[in-house]
Amino acid sequence: MLGTICVDSSGLLDFYDPCVRALWASLFPLAFLVTLALFYVLLWNSPVGSLFRNILPLEEAESLLGEPSAPLDTPPPSVWSFRALSFLAFMECAGWIALGSYNLTVSHKLAWDIWAPFVIAFTWLYAVLRPLLRLHTSSPPYDLFALYLVHLTAAIVELGAAFYDRYTVGAPLPQKNVLAIMATHFIVLFILISVMLCTPMAIPSNRVDKEKIGTEISPEDYTTLWGWITFSWIEPLIARGTKSTLNEADVWSLSPTLQSKLVFTKFNESKFKGGSLIRWIFFCNSLDIILDFILTLVSVSLNYASPFFLKRILDAITDPTLENRARAYIYACLAFVASILKAQADVQHLWYGRRASARVRTELTAAIYDKALKRKDLSGVDGTKDKDKDREEPNGQQSSKRRKNETKAETTKSADTGKIVQLMSGDAGRIGMTISAAYFIYGAPFEIAIACTFLYQLLGVSAFVGFFVLVVTAPLNHYLSRRNIAIAKELLAARDRRMSLLNELIGAVKFIKFFAWEERWIKRVEDMRKTELRWLVKDRTNSVMFGLLWTCAPLFVSIVSFLTYILLGNTLSVSKAFTAIALFNMLKMPLNVIPHWIVQILQAGVALGRISKFLEEEEVPDYVSTLKRAPASSQSLPEEFLGISNGSFRWNAPKRTQLNGSEGESASELMNEDSEENRFELQDISVRFPEGELTVLTGPTGSGKTAILLALLGEMTPSTEATVVHLPKNTTQVDEHGLMNSISYCAQTPWLEHQSIRENIIFRLPYNEERYQQVLECCALNPDLAIFEDGDETEIGARGVSLSGGQKARVALARAVYAQTKYVLLDDIFAAVDSHTARFLYDNLFQGPLMANRTVILVTHHVELVLPSAYYLIRMGLDGRIDTQGTTKDLRARGVLEAITKVSAVEAEAEEAHVKREDVADAAGIEAAKATDVVSKTATVKARGKRNKLVKEEGRATGNVKWSIYKTYLEASSWWTWGTILPIIVAFQLCNIAEKIWLGIWGNAYDKTSSLAAVMAALAQQPPLDGHLSHNAAFAPMPSTYRDTMDANSLPSANAHPMFYVGVFAAIGLGAALLSTINLVIQYAGAYRASKRLFSRLLATVIHAPMRWFDTTPTGRILNRFSKDVETVDSSLSSSIRTTSQWIASFTAAILTVAFFLPPFLAPAMIIGYFYYKLSLGYVKTGRDLRRIESNTRSPIFSAFGELLEGIVTIRAFSAERLFFDEMHTKVDVTTRMWYSFWMLNRYLLLHFDALGAVSIFITTLFALSGSLSSEMAGVAITSAMTFTTSVYWTCRQITQLEMDLNSVERVVEYLDLPQEPPAIIESHRPPAYWPSSADSNSLVVVEDLEIRYAPDLDPVLHGISFTLKARERVGLLGRTGSGKSTLAMALLRFVEPSRGRIIIDGIDISTIGLQDLRSRLTIIPQDAVLFSGTIRDSLDPFQEHDDSTLRDVLLRVRLISESAHQSHKSSRAASVHDGVDEEIASSSVSQSSRTVTGNDEQKGLITLDSKVSAGGANFSQGQRQVSIFTGCPFYPHDDIDTRGSSLLWRGRCYGKCSLSFYELFSLTSFVMCRQSSVIIMDEATSSIDFKTDAIIQTTIREEFGNSLLITVAHRIRTVVDYDRLIILDKGVIVEFDTPRNLIEKEGGVFRDMCLKSGSFDELKAAALAGANAKVPKLLQ
Repeated sequence: MLGTICVDSSGLLDFYDPCVRALWASLFPLAFLVTLALFYVLLWNSPVGSLFRNILPLEEAESLLGEPSAPLDTPPPSVWSFRALSFLAFMECAGWIALGSYNLTVSHKLAWDIWAPFVIAFTWLYAVLRPLLRLHTSSPPYDLFALYLVHLTAAIVELGAAFYDRYTVGAPLPQKNVLAIMATHFIVLFILISVMLCTPMAIPSNRVDKEKIGTEISPEDYTTLWGWITFSWIEPLIARGTKSTLNEADVWSLSPTLQSKLVFTKFNESKFKGGSLIRWIFFCNSLDIILDFILTLVSVSLNYASPFFLKRILDAITDPTLENRARAYIYACLAFVASILKAQADVQHLWYGRRASARVRTELTAAIYDKALKRKDLSGVDGTKDKDKDREEPNGQQSSKRRKNETKAETTKSADTGKIVQLMSGDAGRIGMTISAAYFIYGAPFEIAIACTFLYQLLGVSAFVGFFVLVVTAPLNHYLSRRNIAIAKELLAARDRRMSLLNELIGAVKFIKFFAWEERWIKRVEDMRKTELRWLVKDRTNSVMFGLLWTCAPLFVSIVSFLTYILLGNTLSVSKAFTAIALFNMLKMPLNVIPHWIVQILQAGVALGRISKFLEEEEVPDYVSTLKRAPASSQSLPEEFLGISNGSFRWNAPKRTQLNGSEGESASELMNEDSEENRFELQDISVRFPEGELTVLTGPTGSGKTAILLALLGEMTPSTEATVVHLPKNTTQVDEHGLMNSISYCAQTPWLEHQSIRENIIFRLPYNEERYQQVLECCALNPDLAIFEDGDETEIGARGVSLSGGQKARVALARAVYAQTKYVLLDDIFAAVDSHTARFLYDNLFQGPLMANRTVILVTHHVELVLPSAYYLIRMGLDGRIDTQGTTKDLRARGVLEAITKVSAVEAEAEEAHVKREDVADAAGIEAAKATDVVSKTATVKARGKRNKLVKEEGRATGNVKWSIYKTYLEASSWWTWGTILPIIVAFQLCNIAEKIWLGIWGNAYDKTSSLAAVMAALAQQPPLDGHLSHNAAFAPMPSTYRDTMDANSLPSANAHPMFYVGVFAAIGLGAALLSTINLVIQYAGAYRASKRLFSRLLATVIHAPMRWFDTTPTGRILNRFSKDVETVDSSLSSSIRTTSQWIASFTAAILTVAFFLPPFLAPAMIIGYFYYKLSLGYVKTGRDLRRIESNTRSPIFSAFGELLEGIVTIRAFSAERLFFDEMHTKVDVTTRMWYSFWMLNRYLLLHFDALGAVSIFITTLFALSGSLSSEMAGVAITSAMTFTTSVYWTCRQITQLEMDLNSVERVVEYLDLPQEPPAIIESHRPPAYWPSSADSNSLVVVEDLEIRYAPDLDPVLHGISFTLKARERVGLLGRTGSGKSTLAMALLRFVEPSRGRIIIDGIDISTIGLQDLRSRLTIIPQDAVLFSGTIRDSLDPFQEHDDSTLRDVLLRVRLISESAHQSHKSSRAASVHDGVDEEIASSSVSQSSRTVTGNDEQKGLITLDSKVSAGGANFSQGQRQVSIFTGCPFYPHDDIDTRGSSLLWRGRCYGKCSLSFYELFSLTSFVMCRQSSVIIMDEATSSIDFKTDAIIQTTIREEFGNSLLITVAHRIRTVVDYDRLIILDKGVIVEFDTPRNLIEKEGGVFRDMCLKSGSFDELKAAALAGANAKVPKLLQ
């Protein structure tokens, strides 16, 4: 066909022939249009075409922004531009038709150049119609732009051919009229291309503020095509960052196509949801991934264009004829164009990859958050029942049974907070990073394929024999890959366990400090860290083996290929040898990239599996979560009510369907275990709560009242298919009273957010001032707000740290009341208040307008109080069934109501123990509120001023990373590490130089004339140090004039002895590989040392920080240091330092080479260097600030996520999931916009550095072609310029990356300088072993003129307090909220230091001794109960100071076990032992409902010393945890109580959650006795203990604590009325200090007034008198 079209041409690529040029100029545009048409027809409307669709185009993203009701209006593009395009295209079409017609008229030959104008005219006809048919498109017509570029290329080729002919053969230029036509054609093309380049990428719709584009709104979507090609849209941000330090507000918002909410919406709507996670991710991001793939192949192809043209340039210089020189100029121009196109391909494929990465990170993070909102609440559920104690065999290997149980644990255990945070911060980021770097994976094989093709052309079959080395190493590679997967899993699991432990530690740090357990916990975390580091060492060992394998593999491939080629009888000529070496050098890079990214992909696969497993966890039913419900309708639904039909429920438990028979556990065993752990069950529940009425839910403790509410809320698992829960949740339905058809809920244990009091009460609902003030008044909060400086704007802090227990309960109640919901669920709200406050709540709240027309379900024992307003009553039985239900009228008629009321009265009296400290004074405050109407105004007026922030904004460093940060890391990793690495780096560079010198010597050993071009080509292909896919660099070779000075004659001929040269070349390569491996090993050793030391210092510094710092620092912020920052120090930081030092060495060598061998290049190099400097300056400054802001913005995500997991039940009850989800989207967007902006900045730098590099190489080539340089120096100049440009780019980038990684060290060092508590031990002031002594003394504790300030600039909290306490005395502290009771108690343990005065205990000023000595000798029983993960024994006896017999003896003394049970343990070394678990034998007990339980049933439910405890003791109720704190010994949770005999026994299992009360029996004393303290401080230690139990405890205290000074922070007068003395505090001053008898008889006294207001004055007075009379005989003795 070619012969018939272009008869005179020598081939299809003979561009010297006009016919061939015409053929390409006409057919290429036509082929482009045909391909475009085929693409639309075959792909766009087919299933495969869906892969090429953007999941979230800009127009759709903008339509999802703002109010859905407002229609999206996108202004049409400028019509004139499209009309101009059509007009100019029409002129071109007409011109080409005219030209074709003219050719037909004047020409007598039917050559292709005659018909070509008609074909070209047809393509211009498409250009005419295309703009007219799509006038309303909002994006540039990219197909037209490509078509214009094709025509421009053809025009340039035609014009260049004319000048080429003129220069080489002296042919005349075209006639003037032809030149005029060509010039007009060029002008039209330039105008068309300019119009296209000025066309905006998109036009903002009416939902985008156009004036804010470029300042607050990202210009990325709306920039022009030129701005997009050059990435100049990022320049305003660079200018801002260069001039000043960037803040969060300085960075424009994220593109709508990347915003979390919009991306997740589309991701969640995908039809691939529910299948494989990797398939789901791919199909939702297929367009970006496919374009990344295609453009990567283009980049790789263009990457080989530079050496291709370079070889031809050097060939042309070697034979400098006129024609060759002209061709050299053409090759130089083509090389420049190829470099620019490659830079553009790189920046575009990297942008698509980064967009896919950003979306995948966002999709996975949001999916994890979404799952957390919808999954069953399994907090406290221990997934395993490990009956084998953790132990290791003597050889260090785990026992098989332990391995089996750990496997089972991983299978069944639900993800805890630490693991979920790790999934979000680590695993999702790892997968996103793998997506963005996937081009390494599919680019490297393509590059290998190209190199192999060239090698086959050179060496034939011998080339593939060399590749047999890769086949031989395949088994080792497979082994290392599998080992890497196993190590990665274990490493991630170890990190999860460490983060879970740290989360537990930070959450309970105050409790740990109380008992001076800091060092114990530091050791526990360090042990976990050691396990993690062991796996990290294994991972790095595996990486070293991988690196060594794949560093040596390319070298051995080349050696084996050469050997085979020679042994087959072939002659290894110079051209073949050096060309093959060049190709083998090019192979080093992709072969080194592949193993590294295989490891990354394998680790990403592990991360993907972990996330997938989490997303498969069981979810709550659809009716529970508003995220799972169909869109709500505002129309009323028939028969919608609140209730349960045929309900049976059990506590949530993880699914066990994943276990199989291979684990050696039968189905029956699983059933037995499940039945043990899920024994409690609600049964036969059928109830319909009356609409608009108050329903009272009562019953004995442990009967399932709380469980009923949780079952209603869908937080329990139905155990039968017949169970139906009716739960109205439609916030869009509003009845005639303005009430939403939804739920509000107040839990028994209040959950509050880290916000202000007002924000907690409003809970994201619209603010209504009138309703809000009513809620404050009716919930008795005004007296509390009047105390706070900031009123209702007071910041609560993490876990409500700023409020006491009672205040937290009333704030939670106010939240439930404020929400205008039709249904209100209140769980035992009266348990947190005294009788007066309860009466106030009933009178003002339940009988007030706020509860009118609302369906209220109230769990309470105060039936008598609320009975007048109750319409319906339900009483639960201890068997989990409804004992009685009906209207109060019917129950009264049946005579049942009176009995229920009497029983409930006893329960209510017991429940008063839950009254918190401020409620002692609240009665007075409430009375004052009734008397005056100014309290509410006072409470809110204070908030109008500047709000005091409890938690400060997270700080960040500014400017360059300080030398002190470098020094900290270098010292931590040891100076000798880096002192050794630097010489090795130099030696490695010398090996590279030696390799190139040896290439010169090798070339001299051949015929010098034929060797130069091959040597230059070989040198041009040396890979960079880091093996980056897209950049090749080389050290400049020695010029031949220098090489000639070597004594080449002393070496054998290369023709006769090629193996000698191959051998030396191999030795140099192996030496470089060995140095690289040694460098890596030393670097890993230093990194390990630094990681270990910095983590230990960080942990110790944080744990020993004062409590005030913990109160003002969110947990998520602290955990962020221990997770992301520590992981950076562990992994990437040392590598960044090593790589940066290598590139600095390479950069230095390149500069010296250029300066020494090519001085003329220094002039343009200085100009280019200036632009490099300006670009680098903006990049470093802006990038550093962006990464620092990104680090800071991650912490709020984790803090909010931790809060979410703690309060998920309350959040779901309020139907607030979407509100929380939206807030998470906002937080993720803030972090993503910093991260994304940084990478767009990186793309800008890459593009412009590549362009500068292309310019510098082009200028150097022109120098070489000018004739001023010899051919040898020309090769040196070009290769040196390539090295210089590549080195300066990677030096700049690596320095910036190093600073980014050092940001993590900055954040760690910031915490290394935290304020610290006083020393734990002062060796020169150690108290004696017996201190404090309980010997007869009148001054065991002496407080002298004590003044306490929380900060030097704050007012005193305690004012000049002085008193003396005697040994063995019982003293009560009383006072209203803010009086200073807790401050005084904390001062005794030095949690706050006195600003004046001192505290003396047993003759020693406590400020002179260490905290460890002080706190370990005193004992405090805190208000908040805490259990730690592990076993009961670990929580109760953390130092393992007591054996089991001692603990059981203490139990006996406080009547927790029977004498017979105790004797049975004493008589044998071990009681009943079954799989390593002690079985406590307890006698049967009888429930209050006369239900009997067999001994077997009782035995199955026992909790022993080896029972598992989850983090925070979440698998036990609050009461159980308090038992554990007090006893330090094993206990039995309740189903019922047997008070017969000498012991009180619990039996059964509380699984997941339980109600409070009887758990707390006799718990206080044994822990104190275990500690054997002479001074005991009880801070609300019996707040969860009922009245009868408290009476028995007080009796036990009197019997067992006779030798201890007991100081009790009292919450009810009844507890301390029989104490020896009472201290009454008010406003930081002691107002009364005397015996209870004297104080209660003191007319007008504060204590007497408190007793009068309690309603039990006569009873309290009698108790005080009885206590005083009981002391008289003791005093007489």
